[in-house]
Amino acid sequence: MTTKSSKDSTHVDHKDWGEGRSVTAKPGPGGSRRDFLESTSLAAASALLAPRGLFAADDGVAKTARTPGETTEATIQRPPLPPFTHETAIQKVRLAEDGWNSRTPEKVTLAYTIDSRWRNRSEFVNGRQEIIAFLTRKWAKELDYRLIKELWGFEGNRIAVRFAYEFHDDSGSWFRAYGNENWEFDENGLMRLRFASINDLPVLESDRKYHWPLGRRPDDHPGLSDLGL
Repeated sequence: MTTKSSKDSTHVDHKDWGEGRSVTAKPGPGGSRRDFLESTSLAAASALLAPRGLFAADDGVAKTARTPGETTEATIQRPPLPPFTHETAIQKVRLAEDGWNSRTPEKVTLAYTIDSRWRNRSEFVNGRQEIIAFLTRKWAKELDYRLIKELWGFEGNRIAVRFAYEFHDDSGSWFRAYGNENWEFDENGLMRLRFASINDLPVLESDRKYHWPLGRRPDDHPGLSDLGL
């Protein structure tokens, strides 16, 4: 399966679907191209697969039963793909930040392999279902969550990131969490390993540095280095 993007559309095809087995989709009026690219790859694949008795599962994998009990899988790609350049590593970091700022576990987990392995602080998480459960618990406790990530280094299919996010608990106490992450990706651009070390710093509400409306950080908002973090 391949996914090709141009300025105004996303095109999905597969060599095994035969001539004409492709879909080109465009974002609607007022829609964010970034959000469109994140949300349409699975839908486009479903449109292609349905006429031949195939289906695109919620785990981000297109599947077909060629004979009873037999299935094959074609993983949806998440560009940019490794090996990374400086430019594509920065893009990958920003896409990850945008996903987490959505605070939508089901959306976030599609950026990870089905069997993705994490260490987050002292907690170990394995696979997409555990990732969804982990993120659901996280954002139930970390309220008004806002995150900024910044590229630290990259090589091949690995990226190192530093980040800081702000949140408050249910008592109204504010915190800024500082962390470092090491990522490893598969050939489809899905993250298969994530190791995160994080420390929380209590802060006064008056000392907060992130004030944009909940959701994606605006393009003109300062990054970590600009904020002196």
